[in-house]
Amino acid sequence: MSAQAPATRLRGGGVVGSAVVLLPLALCVGVVTRVGPGVGVGVLAVAAGLVVPVVATGALVRRRPAAVSPPDVVTLARVALTGVVGTATVLVLAGQLPARTWAVALVVGAALLLDAVDGWLARATGTASAAGARLDMESDAALLLVLSVLAAVTLGWWVVAIGAMRYLFVLASWVRPALRGELTPSLARRTVAAVQGIALWVALVPVVPAPFAAAGTAVALAALTASFARDVVDLEARG
Repeated sequence: MSAQAPATRLRGGGVVGSAVVLLPLALCVGVVTRVGPGVGVGVLAVAAGLVVPVVATGALVRRRPAAVSPPDVVTLARVALTGVVGTATVLVLAGQLPARTWAVALVVGAALLLDAVDGWLARATGTASAAGARLDMESDAALLLVLSVLAAVTLGWWVVAIGAMRYLFVLASWVRPALRGELTPSLARRTVAAVQGIALWVALVPVVPAPFAAAGTAVALAALTASFARDVVDLEARG
């Protein structure tokens, strides 16, 4: 994709990048302060919440030209929310928070809604770009990994396979060069990816029975496995 409508792009990627770190830092510290865990757990929770924002900021400040589009801003807001969920996940693993709370479910729901908004905004403003698509994809992958770890506390650790699938594919590409090829655009792939987030969000809603959540998540994982298998076969055939 080529960048268009440069007038709608914002200069000052470093300033925006700083906000991407400082906003989740403030939110994560607020969550930890409210829960009141031990110092060690609190520091670990805040650090975990900053991993994704810091990585996203690094990608942003390295971008040339150093411009941030409106959909990038939406994606970065999702990154900030991912940081908050990361902090909550550490607190849940440490036994400081329940595995399923309405507050976390609402934050996750907002993050998933923003995922739908940034793509629409990119098309509406003509600011789609390869860099923006890359940021969006990696932000999606990071959110799914965090959500799968959080959902695993309730459903079992097999759920982490949803979040780990993308990273296992990247590791496999180091061994199989054919897997580094360009994937053909696919509506089915995008749909399957969206289903993963919805299934994990449903699993985090407190009123949803765990067996129902597990069944839905298992179906989503099966669809994701089939999608990756199809892509592997396609890339190997073309490679």
